[in-house]
Formats: sequence, C-alpha cells, structure tokens
Amino acid sequence: MLNKLTTEQRNPASESIDSLSALEIVRLMNAEDAKIAGAVGREAEAIARAIDVIADRIGRGGRLVYLGAGTSGRLGVLDAAECPPTFNTPPAMIVGLIAGGHTALTRAVEGAEDHPEHGERDLKDIRFSSQDVLVGIATSGRTPYVIGGLKYARRLGAFTVGISCNDQSALSGECDLNITPVVGPEVISGSTRLKAGSATKMVLNTLTTGAMVRLGKTFGNLMVDLRATNSKLTLRARRIVATLTGLSEEEAERELARCGGELKTTVVAHRRGLSPEEARKRLAQAGGHLRQALEQEP
Repeated sequence: MLNKLTTEQRNPASESIDSLSALEIVRLMNAEDAKIAGAVGREAEAIARAIDVIADRIGRGGRLVYLGAGTSGRLGVLDAAECPPTFNTPPAMIVGLIAGGHTALTRAVEGAEDHPEHGERDLKDIRFSSQDVLVGIATSGRTPYVIGGLKYARRLGAFTVGISCNDQSALSGECDLNITPVVGPEVISGSTRLKAGSATKMVLNTLTTGAMVRLGKTFGNLMVDLRATNSKLTLRARRIVATLTGLSEEEAERELARCGGELKTTVVAHRRGLSPEEARKRLAQAGGHLRQALEQEP
C-alpha cells in the first residue's frame, strides 16, 4: 500500500511549507538534503558488492543495464549516457532503459510503469542475457515495469540489483542484492524526484565510477580513458598527458596526435620509450590498466 511507504509519508518539518518565505524553503530543503549522504553511506557494503559484480561481468564481456520508470528511469539513462565520454566505454556496455521509451525522457508517459511485461519486453529487445547485470531502479520499491524486468532477468540467471528508498519493498524479493538508502519522507509528500532522486543519483554515480576504476579506466583520480569528443575534453586530455609525462601541453598535444588521440597509449609510449603500437600491446597485456602497464618489466 502506498500510504505505508516511507517516501509517501508526510514530513513534519515541511507541513507548513506553504507559509514559509523563499529563504526559509531553501533552508528547509537544504537541511533535509543533508540527510541523503548518510542514507547512502549506510548502504556502502551493498554498493561495494554491486561494483565488484558489475566490474567482473563487464570485464568478461557482459553489460550493465539500468531499468526504471519516471525519474528513476531518467537517472539510469543519464548515468549510462555519461559513461562513454567519461570512460571511453562503448555505448552498448552500459545501457539505460525507461518505461515508455525515449518519449518518457522529456515528458510523462501515463501508465507506462504499470506493465510488468513491458520490462521483460524491453530487455528482450536489447538481447539481455545471463552474462549481464540488471539494476532495477524504483524509489517506491513497487514499480511493476521494474519488477517484471527483474523477474525476467533472474529467470535467465543474470545478476540482479534493486535500488529502492523504502525498506521491505516488493522489489527486495526479486533481487540478488538490494541497495536501500532510506532518506525519509520528502519535503513534498511522495515527490521522490527530491531526496530519493538525489540518493539514487549518488548510488548510480558510485556504481559506474567504482566499476570503471576497478576496470582500469583511471590512473589515480585522473580520467585516462576519456574520449575527447569536445573542446573541454580535448583540453583535459592534453592536460592529463602533460601531468603524467612532464611534457608541456603543446608537446602533449603532439604526442596525443602521434598516438591517435589515445591518452593511455600516449603516456605509456612516452614514459617507456615505446612506439604507439608497442604501447598498445603493453596496455593490452595489462588488461588496460595504465598503472600496471607502466610498472611491467620490459
């Protein structure tokens, strides 16, 4: 029942929000938002386990697939869309599916979330398999579209993760692993685009960032596998190469061009005195991990 969900309860702190000034509203919302990080932090062990599974499955050729409706679906699609430019991942490696399809990204599609069979259908459309990981996102923990998809994924033998902001939800019984940051009642009752949405975004950021780090997509905290698809990222790539090689930014730009714009290849080639082809081979032997490639014996 909806009225039993934490996210649907009335928040005592905001019962008179309509009588507050703009500044008082800001302060109230900021105080409520301060509770989000703690709720996510309490789920650290579950999030870490999910990261390890995701990294392992992707490392063996599987995919990470997000499935959600409304705000939850949009957040999944957003996180998936941000991975290729940040970590140079193929678009098919991390996929976001939303109830109602692309139309639902910009406007509500009435009733789209109410059909469990549509969750299964959308997974079939992308040829979801037992090698993949499905993360079902439903802040209420009861969205039929998401539950239908999770049931299908489990029948296939895929690893399933459920993200919800309500304890003991219907979602929890359909997953191998549950991540449940309980953020409490919203400032506007039931408006889960607020604290629940922010908590979900934090969890998704951590899942993909953690998995990509485990897969060697960073060197320290530097994006060494980014794709320079715009002027900002081109400048960032040049600056990172300069930082890791001691070259000037102009020299780094020339070295990047010599190595086909591949940041990790450029660093290995320069620091180990190799040709681009030899640097690529060394990186391949290190599984794409820049640190390991640099530390390998000749």
